[in-house]
Amino acid sequence: MRIVSLLPSATEILFALGLDREVVGVSHECDFPAQARTKRVVIHSRLPLDAPPLEIDRLVREYVSRGESLYSVDGEALGELGPDLIITQDLCRVCAASPDDLATTLAGFPEPPEVLCLNPQDLGDVWRDILWVGEATCRGHEAEALLRKIGTRLGELERQTQGAEHRPRVAILEWLEPFYVAGHWVPEMIEVAGGKDVLGQERTPSFRVSAQDVIDAAPEILLIAQCGYSAKQARDEYRAMSFPEEWSAIPAVRNSRVYAMEASGYFSRPGPRLMTGIEALAKILHPEVVVSPEAESVALPITTAPVTAFTSPSRAASA
Repeated sequence: MRIVSLLPSATEILFALGLDREVVGVSHECDFPAQARTKRVVIHSRLPLDAPPLEIDRLVREYVSRGESLYSVDGEALGELGPDLIITQDLCRVCAASPDDLATTLAGFPEPPEVLCLNPQDLGDVWRDILWVGEATCRGHEAEALLRKIGTRLGELERQTQGAEHRPRVAILEWLEPFYVAGHWVPEMIEVAGGKDVLGQERTPSFRVSAQDVIDAAPEILLIAQCGYSAKQARDEYRAMSFPEEWSAIPAVRNSRVYAMEASGYFSRPGPRLMTGIEALAKILHPEVVVSPEAESVALPITTAPVTAFTSPSRAASA
C-alpha cells in the first residue's frame, strides 16, 4: 500500500503502527518522527514563513473570509506518487488540508485513491481514529496494541491522581495575539490530568477571548500552548508581550505558575502523543506524580514577570 498523509497526527499514527515504508508523501508540517521529514512533501502552506502571530491571524481571517484555502496541493507530486490511500481531516481548515483542497487534483486521476477523513472532537475520537487508520491500512492488531498501551498509562496516571484533594483551576491559551482558548480534546486532557479548565469547552473549537476574560477566570495555573509552536517559542512570545496591570494579580502569575508547553507534539495534534501531554499536565498540576522524562520535558516555566500596561485590551468577540 502506498499512503499519503496530509495530517501530522495521522503521520504519527502511521509510523506508530509500523507503516514507515508505506508512507510515501506527507504535508509540510509532518515532522515526527524524524523519518517523516524524508518523505516527499505534497502540501504547502500559503502563509509566509516566520510571520508574527498578529500577521498570521490577519492572513488567516482574510483567507477564510474569501473562502480560500490556506494550503496548495502539489498535484504533480501527488500524481507521481500514485497513492492508494490519502489521509486528511475536516476538523480545522487552519490546521491542515481538507478534502476540498484535494477535490480538484483528484478529479483528474484515472483511478482516484481512497480518502480517509478524520474529524476528532475529543479524546475518545482520537483513540477511535487510531483504530480507523489501523483498519484502513490492515494494521488493526497493531492499532489495538497501541491503544492498550495508552490505556495502561491512563490507568497508572489515574491511580496516582485519584487521591488528590484539590483540582487546580487551569487556563490554556493556544494563541496569544490575539488570545485564543484551546478547545476540542484539550479541556478533557486537563480534566483527566486532575485539573479544571476555567475557560475552554470540550468538543468545541478554540475561540477568542480578551485579557480581561483570563483575568476574571483567575486560573491558578496558566499554560501557553500555541498551536504549531515549540515550548521555547511560546515562552519567548509570552515574554515579549505587554499585559494590563491586573494581569499580575492572576493567581497563576502571582505565584509563578505560568508554563510554556510543547504544543506541536503533545496538544495540537490529535495523535498518540496526547497521552504524554496528559502526563505532562498531571506533573504540573500534581508535582508528586511520577511521569516519564519525556513528559517532564514538555513544559518550560516562565519565571520572568510580565510587562504590564495600565489599559486593558477591549473584550474581543468570540470567534
